[in-house]
Amino acid sequence: MNIFKHRTYKYLIITLITCLIITVITDRIINSITQATIPQITFLEEVNFPTRLEFKNTEVGGLSAITYNPEKQIFYAISDDRSSKAPARFYTLKIDLQQDEISEETVTFTDVTTLSNETGKPFPALSIDPEGMTFTGETLFISSEGDRERQIQPFIREFSLTGKQLRNLPIPEKFFIQSNSGIRNNLALESLTITPSQKYLFTATENALVQDGEEPTFSMGSYCRIIRYDLAKGQPETEFLYITEPIATNSNNLGGFSTNGLVDLLALDDTHLLSLERSFSLGTGNVIKLFQIDLSDADNIQKIDGLNNQITDISPVQKKITLRFQHSRNSLRQY
Repeated sequence: MNIFKHRTYKYLIITLITCLIITVITDRIINSITQATIPQITFLEEVNFPTRLEFKNTEVGGLSAITYNPEKQIFYAISDDRSSKAPARFYTLKIDLQQDEISEETVTFTDVTTLSNETGKPFPALSIDPEGMTFTGETLFISSEGDRERQIQPFIREFSLTGKQLRNLPIPEKFFIQSNSGIRNNLALESLTITPSQKYLFTATENALVQDGEEPTFSMGSYCRIIRYDLAKGQPETEFLYITEPIATNSNNLGGFSTNGLVDLLALDDTHLLSLERSFSLGTGNVIKLFQIDLSDADNIQKIDGLNNQITDISPVQKKITLRFQHSRNSLRQY
């Protein structure tokens, strides 16, 4: 677990050893950050949870997203276990960020909550792949990537803090798994964030939809879609083109796995966000990049069902790199 802090703003980055996912959170005291440059970010410390760590008879490992409840000063973290090792669940934890560094003693798990599906029962095994999570002030939105191989569609649903399912946000049809279109397996709705105004919810695909383009290579990025939901209406209202960076490093194993993707978003206001990209190559590890992005001049591509690698006439989201680091405390670089 890596902690970065600047002034009154705190960013928590959890390094997940098992699934190599990185996510960013803030304590939502961000009203003064609009179009200004993000202040200096300072590395605090790294905390690693042991493999197969258990809490209340559940395996903690596989945390994928974390969000903050400022009133109670606690965090909620979603497990990306597909309801296999235990029913789909999220954890409640306390993290002491008052000091200039953190340690194993400053991170405490306090509770685990089982999620219920529309029938009021725990999700069956392999029926869900929880990834994104964000706190509304009273409830939680959680995204599931689905499973292309098993023809399980992605979703974004609202849950109470007791794990009860409250509502289901509609997913545009172009994202649904079909023979030649839809989300790629394990590269779907990885992120969730709500604007400070509480007006919008954002999510994004980790990589391009099948009909939009290819997965990233060492020379080209992938064409992701960011979706903006109007929370009052509960409807998707806009989609934006987000182009990831190419894969950062080659695997040192012949034919080894390599990827890069958009793994999280954090809304600063209604049009400015932080985006987190994680590039991984087997044997060489992670290269993580944090960007400040601007949607102001990006085109709405909601009515375009398939980009088919054609983006010449489309204005994408604008990106400005803020931070680059690898899975090593000595390789942090501020831009």
